[in-house]
Amino acid sequence: MKFLRIGFVLMLLIIMFPISSHADTHDSWEKLDQLSDQALQLVKQERYEEAKRMLDYFSDEFLKTHFDDRNYSMDELRVITVTHDSAVEAINSTSISFEERVKKATQFRLVIDAIRSEHQPLWSEMEHSIMTTFNQMKETVVEGDSNTYQHQLDLFMAKYDMIQPSLKVDVSPLTVQRLDSHISFLDSYRNESLKTSTRLQQMEQMELDLRTIFDNITEDDADPSLIWVMISTGSVIILTLSYVGWRKYKGDKQKRVPRRDSEE
Repeated sequence: MKFLRIGFVLMLLIIMFPISSHADTHDSWEKLDQLSDQALQLVKQERYEEAKRMLDYFSDEFLKTHFDDRNYSMDELRVITVTHDSAVEAINSTSISFEERVKKATQFRLVIDAIRSEHQPLWSEMEHSIMTTFNQMKETVVEGDSNTYQHQLDLFMAKYDMIQPSLKVDVSPLTVQRLDSHISFLDSYRNESLKTSTRLQQMEQMELDLRTIFDNITEDDADPSLIWVMISTGSVIILTLSYVGWRKYKGDKQKRVPRRDSEE
């Protein structure tokens, strides 16, 4: 039984160590996520000095974060750095409009949420707004309304630009590159007399790529780390019960042997 108790304790330590590591990292990202949101709210309130201090504090806390439970790619870390620096630059600049400052702070906020969120990142909630604008833009092409098309294209590009950094975190690079090339094409040839069929063909392919990125962000009700814990814990329980049962069976068998001998 002493061997059983030691083995059981060791198994619990093996199980609990990764859980503790995951919890610590999760708490760190939870704090970073809150800091990015607080910075955004301060920018919306035009409290720029406080927002700047909040972003500086974020930078300090980010450098203290341990990434033991996940290997973050250089692209992900680069996106965090670029959007953070862009937000700080926008806040410090006196020549940038209020709307642009909010946009830069929002981009940063969405990126941090995309890094932290395992399901349904905030950027995915813009699906309805983006697809509605896209469909309206597509209708203006069919109707041949050039002026409205220009306006809808600008509106669509502004909305897409808001989530584009986050896509680099959650979506395959190839898909992001395709979307960027579609938008670049539409923007470059916005004033050209392209055939309606040519522009629509580009937009139809673009629509497929847009729907792909939103459809692939689906909520998984089961947390993989929780599943691993359940399996590990269940294995320990099964092994323990099996061992106890075997010891009991062996003990009962040994008791029956003397009884048989006495009967003979």
